[in-house]
Amino acid sequence: MKVLCNKCCKEYDVSDERLQENDGHVVFSCEACNGTVEIDLTKKKKLFGDLLKDRILKEVVDLPPMPQVAHKGRKIIADKASSFKDLAIVIEGDQAIAARVMKIANSTHYGVSSSVKSVQQASVVLGMDTLHELLTLACTSSLLGTELKGYELSSGDLWQHSLATAFCARQIALRVAPRFADDAFSAGLMHDSGKLILDPYINERKEEFREFLKSGEKTFLEAEKSILGFDHSEIAADVCRKWQIPETIITAIRYHHDPTGANNSVLAFIVHIADAIVLLCGLGAGMDGAMYPLNDVAVKELDLKIGDISLLMTESVEYVEKTTGSF
Repeated sequence: MKVLCNKCCKEYDVSDERLQENDGHVVFSCEACNGTVEIDLTKKKKLFGDLLKDRILKEVVDLPPMPQVAHKGRKIIADKASSFKDLAIVIEGDQAIAARVMKIANSTHYGVSSSVKSVQQASVVLGMDTLHELLTLACTSSLLGTELKGYELSSGDLWQHSLATAFCARQIALRVAPRFADDAFSAGLMHDSGKLILDPYINERKEEFREFLKSGEKTFLEAEKSILGFDHSEIAADVCRKWQIPETIITAIRYHHDPTGANNSVLAFIVHIADAIVLLCGLGAGMDGAMYPLNDVAVKELDLKIGDISLLMTESVEYVEKTTGSF
């Protein structure tokens, strides 16, 4: 692409490769007059596909507390030689997280008869698995609690939806594949984390999304792929790899809308169905909850009856009410 210096009009030829490497935005000094030469394709056309994804991934540099602390906690729990004290040290390393864990531990939801005064005491009273659940919840409450204008989700909507999906996924796993229960909870909690990342890009293209969806025959996922070049599950998987989340959980997050694409991953089936059940409850539907096609293979694979689904809906809503009341 040819560009002129605004000051002396010297002509430069900027290669397509250089533009692509810099996401369509190149700035350099003119060798003739020392003026500034700039090409900014983003002002003319919004980034799309791999260019947009690369820009987003470059901007996601600072890891939020949830992946850092929860990931360390998961490693300690998986190590049979670890102790309650080891886990307490990790949690106490972040004062804000430790305070949230203590608040939840002392809530009526967990039925502790006397006041819990330290993280280590909480681990002894509640057990490692329950403490890890508290850690995960404490780390995600602020991360998932923000308002998402692009998806038309009020503050707390995504948090409630994620909580319910995590609980529902774990309950399904306990029925069909108990070994995946903990991973199902984690995957359910983070399955829509890509929405946090994509929301500003959705919001700046809101009219394009409304136009795409106005017939009522297309899904929001299809709109994401058409307008952005990828969807929220794809970007979530990429970011979760940067967060060093286990690959089994990443696969379930990446394919929670299309579980057959995950090479018949049971965990992907579980999160897909849990997500659908929670949307039936009306929790965290937002702009993209109107159409959610259920995968027939997942329905058949998990073999849930109408009575099972009704019970899961009731239990999921109750879990959200009790848990959010602890914050």
